[in-house]
Amino acid sequence: MVRPRLRTFALVAVLLAGCLLASAYYFLAKGADKAGLSQENAAANDFIVAEKMVADEKAVFATVESANVVPARARIGGTITEIKVKQGDRVERGQVIASVGDQKLGLQIQSQDAQVQAAQAQVHQTHDDLERAEKLIQEGFATKARVDQLRTAYNVALNTLKAQTAQQSVAQQQQSEGQILAPTAGRVLTVPVTAGSVIMAGEAVATLAEQNYILRLSVPERHAAFIKAGDPVRVDSGDLGIAEAQNGTIKLVYPKIDNGRLLADATLSGVGDYFVGERVRVWVSAGEREAIVAPADFLVTRNGIDFARLKMEDGSVMEVPVQRGKIVSGEIEILSGLKSGDTLVRP
Repeated sequence: MVRPRLRTFALVAVLLAGCLLASAYYFLAKGADKAGLSQENAAANDFIVAEKMVADEKAVFATVESANVVPARARIGGTITEIKVKQGDRVERGQVIASVGDQKLGLQIQSQDAQVQAAQAQVHQTHDDLERAEKLIQEGFATKARVDQLRTAYNVALNTLKAQTAQQSVAQQQQSEGQILAPTAGRVLTVPVTAGSVIMAGEAVATLAEQNYILRLSVPERHAAFIKAGDPVRVDSGDLGIAEAQNGTIKLVYPKIDNGRLLADATLSGVGDYFVGERVRVWVSAGEREAIVAPADFLVTRNGIDFARLKMEDGSVMEVPVQRGKIVSGEIEILSGLKSGDTLVRP
């Protein structure tokens, strides 16, 4: 009886030991998994500071300009009888913006009309004389020399009529050129004359700015080597009345440097089409430089001061003040307070 009982007790003891060992293994494995997850979460909340190359942007001033400023000139001399536009008006190509009158042209047209009528009468007279002579020569009452003479007179009268008609067309064309037309579509910038002013042929009655407005940059000479066509430019929000920052492109770099300044033209949406000469600050690329950047969610601002949580060598975390710079590719440039190799902890 004793031996069977001992065997039963031994079997129970072995089973209990196995259960204890399995439970211990389970809890150890679960603890290891929790530790691994904690380490992964901690690593996900850390950021290692490193230097990276960023675009070195410089602020320069630019003015809003029209790509082309075109004068509307008078084609004939005379007195301005009417001005149909004022500064700021939008005009279309070929629109009449002013009229010039010359009394001499009216008199010339009247004279040409009279000369044309006289030439027409001369043509009719010579034509009738020629027909009459041709009938008489058939009846033997006129000579061939007389017919040839009348035919020549008729041809001269026809050519005289053509010449007088052409001169009449010239006078009428000169009178029609008294209408000053807009050479291009755009906006009127200046109107330096008034109605009643006497002008000569070729004088400007108004200056027009084409519809396509650009930014004309004035860049210091030391940055000339970094500026080329196709480079991006940026205008901050608030400038030019735009709600958010806008990016543009340099289209033309002028080869001449004047007084230590390089001129370049850039296109940008939202420049507008009314004010010309407005000054605006533009950011241009002037090469690349090394900078320390950090994600914005690793910084916290209190009482107007920016802080970053810095992990120390012993694992403790300490808040250090940092100086925030501009936004670079979605991250914040750190001007001071951090160095390459520092580890930041997410707040």
